[in-house]
Amino acid sequence: MTIDIDTIISFLVSPEIQQRLLWVKFGFLSVSLILLIAIVILILKTHYFQWLFVQDFWEFFTFRPFGAKRITRIWNKITKRLSTGLESESKMAIVEADDLLDASLRRMGFAGQTLEEKLSKLTSATVGNLDDVYAAHKVRNNIVHNPDYRLSQDEAKVTMDAYQKAFNSLQILT
Repeated sequence: MTIDIDTIISFLVSPEIQQRLLWVKFGFLSVSLILLIAIVILILKTHYFQWLFVQDFWEFFTFRPFGAKRITRIWNKITKRLSTGLESESKMAIVEADDLLDASLRRMGFAGQTLEEKLSKLTSATVGNLDDVYAAHKVRNNIVHNPDYRLSQDEAKVTMDAYQKAFNSLQILT
């Protein structure tokens, strides 16, 4: 007995077989949709894919850096430290603000081992208060390297204002 191709094709496309295979088709369709949703979730949750795809689209459509909301949330926590009025909290706020600026510049692609090297690549057109940022970084260095350094509340506010103006110039804070 020989079976030709036309017989096989006519059997597979017959209404009886198609009716029996309808639930199998729905099953495969639902499994495919679940896998597609899982792949999209993995792409959105994986940091490498965020960096590779999502970050560029987000920055293009929102005209904001990708991590701006996270940086703003961190900045708000830092400024709450300053509002306590304690010298130790003010010192920590300045150190954290300096670290946040360093990390932000690194994410923006400015090369350098230290913040001074990254700041040297900036111009006053990029950051309008570049001299104030250098002075703020000098205050941070005094805090870190000299444990007896006394920081007044006014000096802490001026230093934090310099960092905030730099973040605003770089359009990082939302």
